[in-house]
This record gives sequence, structure tokens and C-alpha cells, in this order.
Amino acid sequence: MGSRVLLILVAVIAVLLLVSASTFVVREQDQALRVQFKSIVGTDYKAGLHFKVPFVDDIIKFDRRVITRKFDGEQFLTSESQVLTIDYYIKWRILDVEQFYQATTGGDESRAESLIGARIQDGIKNAVARRTLKEIVTSDRQQVTGEFMALASESLLNLGIQLIDVRVQRIDLQDDVAARVFESMKQNFEGIARTQRGEGDREAQITRSEAERKRTEIIATANANAQKIRGEGDALAAALYAAAYNKNPEFYSFWRSLQAYRTSLGREGDVLVVSPDSEFFKYLKSPTPQRR
Repeated sequence: MGSRVLLILVAVIAVLLLVSASTFVVREQDQALRVQFKSIVGTDYKAGLHFKVPFVDDIIKFDRRVITRKFDGEQFLTSESQVLTIDYYIKWRILDVEQFYQATTGGDESRAESLIGARIQDGIKNAVARRTLKEIVTSDRQQVTGEFMALASESLLNLGIQLIDVRVQRIDLQDDVAARVFESMKQNFEGIARTQRGEGDREAQITRSEAERKRTEIIATANANAQKIRGEGDALAAALYAAAYNKNPEFYSFWRSLQAYRTSLGREGDVLVVSPDSEFFKYLKSPTPQRR
């Protein structure tokens, strides 16, 4: 009885080992190759469970996600033979896993990083060597990397690798070189600032002169229109006064006198010196109109 249980247990373990050796799992972030004696026999495995020939097939997995590698302290020479220390990083991913496996001697990622780093380093070296120190410091860093990105991307496609991005993070100079460069940049920027301030002052003067001219024109036009309107109003008022006077001269004279009384009399502190016989008091003496 005991030997039978032992045999069953051994059989179960053997089956489990056989199943384990006959299957493999591919995750979402993985790419897998099935290899027999270093020859590729299976590619393009989707995420999930797959089968293989036990003890014969080898499964090699690669990361399908974007891989980032930093390179710090790399030194390059400018066209003036000035030493620059540059920190940069590279983003890439495996595009063709079969081609990558063959180009990197069995999918050696360290060899892939070495190949990628060497090609990017050559691109940066050539871009820096074509520029002066001043041009490197003042230019856009993307212009430096953009010069070799297309060529490097095309060459890396032969390795089954897609180049995503190359970014320069930092550029360090020797202390004495940095001081000279920054002083030169300061002088250049001060010159640019003076030029721009001069142009700004000139534009401001032109704008102020134009505004003053328009202001003068607007005021002159407004004054002319006001004089015209005032003259027309005075003419209309005179015509109305004349019509009122012609219609009833006595009443018009009486009303004008009342207006004069209201304006001249009744204010505290005012002194009015008028002869009692003056026409000014005509209606105070006798408000009855004189009949003719």
C-alpha cells in the first residue's frame, strides 16, 4: 500500500514537471522567443500561456517597454579643442525581437546598450566638434541631438531597436573656461539689451508722436464742430428771441426784466448802484404795461 502511494506521488510530480517544462507564460510587458539549439523556432507570442518542447526549447524574454539609460560624465571636444563634460540619456525599445536577438549575439542587453551608446556618442561627438564653445552653450540642445537622430535611428533599426529620444541633461565646463564663456555671454546679452532698448525707445517716440498728432487733430476737429454747433445754436436762439419780441414786444421786455431782477437782486453782500429813474426799475414801479 505504501509503495503504491509513493508511485502515485512520483507520477504526479513527474506530470507536474512535464507540464511545467512544456509550458511558459508571456506577460503583457514581455516579448518572447522560442529557441532550439540557438536557432529561433517561434516568435510573436501574445500575452498568456504557451507550449514548448520540453527540455529542448529555450524561452528568451525581453522587455517590450521603453528602456532608459543614462550616460554621465562623457567628455567631448569642441571645434576649439575645449573639453566639455556632458550628461545625457537615451530612450529606446526593442522593435523586432528576432532581429535584436541575432544582432546582439543571443539578446545580450549589455551588448545592445554598448552598441546604442557608441552610436549616440559618435553623433554627439560630431555635433559638438562642429561647434564652438559659445555656440554649444547658447544653442538649443535639441538642435545638437537633432542633427544625428535620423541617422542614428536608421542605423539602430538594423539591430531591431527603435530609438525614441536622446536628451542632453547637463553641460559642464572647466572653471576658467566657464568664467570666460559666461563673461562673453554677459557682454553679448548686454549689447542685445541695449540694442533692443534703443529700438524700443525709438518705437515709443514714434508712437507718442503719432498719438500726439492724432490728439491735436481730434481736438481741432472737435473745437471746429463745437464752434459750428454753438454758432448754429446762437443763430437759432437769436431767431427765437426775435420772433418772441416781434410777437409781443412789451411782454418780452417784461420777461427779460424779470430775468435781470432774479439775476441781480436778492444776493447777500451784493451792492447794486442804479439811479432810481433808470429803466431797470420800470416794472418795479408799474408792472402794468404802458399802452401806446
